[in-house]
Amino acid sequence: MTLRRRRLGTEGLEVGAIGLGCMGMSQSYGPADDVESIATLHRAIELGCDFFDTAENYGPFINESLLGKAFKDRRDKVVLATKFGSRFDGDRIVGLDSRPENIVRVVDGCLKRLQTDHIDLLYQHRLDRSVPIEDVAGTVGDLVAQGKVRFFGLSEVGVATLRRAHAVHPVSALQSEYSLWERNLEPEIIPVLRELGIGLVPFCPLGRGFLAGGVKRAEDYPDGDTRRIDPRYQGANYDTNMAAVRVVTDIAASKGAKPSQIALAWLLHKGDDIVPIPGTKRRTYLEENVDAASIVLDAGEMHILDEALAAGSIHGNRYADWILATIDR
Repeated sequence: MTLRRRRLGTEGLEVGAIGLGCMGMSQSYGPADDVESIATLHRAIELGCDFFDTAENYGPFINESLLGKAFKDRRDKVVLATKFGSRFDGDRIVGLDSRPENIVRVVDGCLKRLQTDHIDLLYQHRLDRSVPIEDVAGTVGDLVAQGKVRFFGLSEVGVATLRRAHAVHPVSALQSEYSLWERNLEPEIIPVLRELGIGLVPFCPLGRGFLAGGVKRAEDYPDGDTRRIDPRYQGANYDTNMAAVRVVTDIAASKGAKPSQIALAWLLHKGDDIVPIPGTKRRTYLEENVDAASIVLDAGEMHILDEALAAGSIHGNRYADWILATIDR
């Protein structure tokens, strides 16, 4: 199947209904395989999955270079999103830096690594509380005027930050964690996104793999795999959460689908302004993810899923405490 298109924001950004998170091609979930990763990126284009998500700190730097290599001869077929805002000591991330002069410098580096003359969607990766968000939005607005950037996005910010940034330069998309597994956006943030006309790009739409099935306890993953430090994979939390997601498995079995496909279909049914970016580096999983767009969930099935995985039903924080402290809520 070829994916239908969806619009993010009101400024004209259109993408396939499911994007591809590329971080795992370079870090976090096992060893890299550039050959299979590039084959996956090329296959995505064939399927209409043309929205690719990366960042300067994925690697760091090497994920953008991978996408630049993969897309240098097919740039007109893809929508590239990347992120700024980290401070580095060599290749080590040591903090945040969204000073205007750093944003300008970072964008030039991103363009070089991506082998392109423009970034389609540029996000601030995490809120830098030392820099007014108005200065960040204004700087990105200048880059838009220069043609180096097309659209502006934010990641993991709260309502006040969204409003302040959007008042300076239109925000086309908020990237944040949202899934059956993580419902924190529903009470306040999603209503404001819809009020302002901002699209939502959920990362980790499969609960860092938990909603895909076949997961293991935290201690059974190798060193360097981020699931080792995920509170929801640890101890009693793991057992409780396995029971909570069983309803996803049951609905998947009734439809001859994968649990991951039900989780993605649920997100797509939540609104036409939502474009999830499940991550994978393998064509097999990519094709399964794209096929989720053809799954229809009726009102009864949506209700069952909503209730079974309501806020509070999943045990453990979504991040370790020190990571949660960086999120603007």
